[in-house]
Amino acid sequence: MTQKHDNYINGAWVAGSSYAPNINPSNLADVIGEYTQGDAAQLDAAVQAAQAAFPAWSTGNVQARADALDKIGTEILARREELGTLLAREEGKTKLEGIGEATRAGNIFKFFAGECLRLTGEIVPSVRSGVGVEITREPLGVVGLITPWNFPIAIPAWKIAPALAYGNCVVLKPADLVPGCAWTLAEIISRSGIPAGVFNLVMGRGSVIGDPLVNHPGISGISFTGSQGVGGRIAQQCAVNLKKVQLEMGGKNPQIILDDADLAQAVELSVQSAFFSTGQRCTASSRLIVTDGIYGKFVDAVQARMATLKIGDALAAGIDIGPVSSLSQLQQDLDYVAIGQAEGAQLVAGGTRLERTTEGFYMAPALLLDTTAAMRINREEVFGPVASVIRVKDYEAALAESNNTPFGLSAGIATTSLKYATHFKRHSQAGMVMVNLPTAGVDYHVPFGGRKGSSYGSREQGRYAQEFFTTVKTAYTGA
Repeated sequence: MTQKHDNYINGAWVAGSSYAPNINPSNLADVIGEYTQGDAAQLDAAVQAAQAAFPAWSTGNVQARADALDKIGTEILARREELGTLLAREEGKTKLEGIGEATRAGNIFKFFAGECLRLTGEIVPSVRSGVGVEITREPLGVVGLITPWNFPIAIPAWKIAPALAYGNCVVLKPADLVPGCAWTLAEIISRSGIPAGVFNLVMGRGSVIGDPLVNHPGISGISFTGSQGVGGRIAQQCAVNLKKVQLEMGGKNPQIILDDADLAQAVELSVQSAFFSTGQRCTASSRLIVTDGIYGKFVDAVQARMATLKIGDALAAGIDIGPVSSLSQLQQDLDYVAIGQAEGAQLVAGGTRLERTTEGFYMAPALLLDTTAAMRINREEVFGPVASVIRVKDYEAALAESNNTPFGLSAGIATTSLKYATHFKRHSQAGMVMVNLPTAGVDYHVPFGGRKGSSYGSREQGRYAQEFFTTVKTAYTGA
């Protein structure tokens, strides 16, 4: 019998009005579990519980906070293989990628356990004699965290851990497509010693509980990762209600390959960036910008490397790329391949649905040539294993092309020239720049975020997370 999983509100597991199945995209016959569907009333109960818990948690012992976060991180790391397997089953990453993501989540909680004890302030002189000035950071309040389906344990971790470390209380709404990792993370948190109401999980449809969460008067801030369209609406709602907001909304990331690049290295980092994790990373390189001198050799070598990729069940050994996460996402990917061809692009590899021993959402990674900057395939985020190649004359043209996008999350360059690498790091209009590395793949202890349409608000991850999850107080004391 399929196990049922409930919401976690005020320290208790609470059933919603119905349950929805969590289906494995590698094998549609595999039902991972039934997960409850919350409603606006449950969302309100979660916010009220968080509000009630906030005074004690926000001013309580920081060592207790640190110990709880460290305990969470320790259990995640001890169970990384189990969690990685669950992640592969429900999202479609390969098991190896899933274990890596679970490891990252555990390390994030460990890092922020330390941050509980590293929050600093300032003591500065006043311009008035006999007056002291202290500048401190205090928790924001009750925060609503809305997380996506593509990193179902790492992104919840990098929002929950700093929120708790800095003394906030949390209401988490995970993506409806991947509730399993969020529920398991909540179950681990429930046994960490954190008081009832400090952390709450409300699963369900965004159309049902998304707006009530964003607009609830008890919520002080919203941290959201997802599509640009939804993020824009959340920003508008938060502006009207004077809430703090943090948005991560994807990218159309460029990978430049210059004539002087190490060809083997350039091919590998481009294939990794564009196609691994089934291309379902906001930092994936979907635009490969290649200069004339290396163009032919690069395109041939990429096609040869793509021919070696193994696509199949995410849990199978030796698989490079798992399935697309859902039928709707698969259809979107295939539609964009067709759009690119209709606009004049040449499909030279992949771009078709694949059949495997089990029914799933498998797709052969697609490579499109003869593309231009004006094409939709180079303007809009596909969010799948689809890459287009843009041919340019030289570095200057490549830089201009890389910045010719409404997004600005991540950007990469493959070159052996210190001159071009240095110039690119300064002049790329992206929040994260990679030199001779895949655009997808970042550390957990440094800032994550972009520019233009990719991000809005302060950065996530590392010590920069305090910019969102705390507010600054200035206190004056007279002698």
